[in-house]
Amino acid sequence: MNSNATVSLTTPPQDYDGDSFAVTLAPLSLDTAYSLADDPGNGAVVVMSGTVRDNTEGRAVECLEYQAYEPMALQVFRQIATEIRRQWPDVRRVVVHHRTGRLRVGEISVLVAVGCPHRSEAFEACRYAIDTLKHNAPIWKKERWADGSSTWVSIGACDRADC
Repeated sequence: MNSNATVSLTTPPQDYDGDSFAVTLAPLSLDTAYSLADDPGNGAVVVMSGTVRDNTEGRAVECLEYQAYEPMALQVFRQIATEIRRQWPDVRRVVVHHRTGRLRVGEISVLVAVGCPHRSEAFEACRYAIDTLKHNAPIWKKERWADGSSTWVSIGACDRADC
């Protein structure tokens, strides 16, 4: 399957029992994401945890601030899950949770979990989900630098020349 495909924002998403999508100020939990993606038919659950790192391109980071247009972000998350099911029909559960607000170094900013009968499809679908989220979801981050300056970065801005 093509893990570089982009999600169609015009195709209505389909809802699947057991999927979970959230944009929240509350801290994210690896245990919760795993539990939500778990299913008796799974042979694998792959979880991707994005965390706030202490530097970007050699500049010391104090914290990140995230903002999102929540209704549209949730719609994009559902569309990602719909596309995952089109490419990997055996996927049983998709979880996409993203934080907003101010996050310190080491805090989890995003969790993506995919439950599937086979590990290769779970890995591919999980990578597709995070890559597509970063290019399509209306989520922005402000990097606050240790020197007191800051920079806004659109997560949805494509950073590849070929997109």
